[in-house]
Amino acid sequence: MTSEAQVIKTQLPNPPPSVPALLASVHAALEELKARDAVEIDVRGKSSVADYLVIASGTSTRHVKSIGDEVVRFAKNLGVMPLGVEGEREAEWVLVDLGDVIVHVMLPRVREFYALERLWTVGDQPPAATDDEAQEAG
Repeated sequence: MTSEAQVIKTQLPNPPPSVPALLASVHAALEELKARDAVEIDVRGKSSVADYLVIASGTSTRHVKSIGDEVVRFAKNLGVMPLGVEGEREAEWVLVDLGDVIVHVMLPRVREFYALERLWTVGDQPPAATDDEAQEAG
């Protein structure tokens, strides 16, 4: 009896869908299952891992898992097999790696604790003028 290693194909279609098409698919999946507070963060130039992060919240672990599953289903409809899906068992934070786009679906308390939006957008906005500077300018 011979046993062969099972090969799991995780390659992107050739040619892969455009990043805007992938983002549109992700947002459609999030909308389909009523994910909350979806945010898209452009990380080009900040990360070599992906071009965009999409972060959204679910209302319960079941909702978080279902949203992650829907993102995978919508991606497969574009011909994209996720490079990885993490966190499905606990479902407090499900990560779906679609190559150029990484999707994080989290419970609100987990999202607040890790504050990925703050982490990835620090330094994007010019510093706000202090009250003293505003008065000197005016």
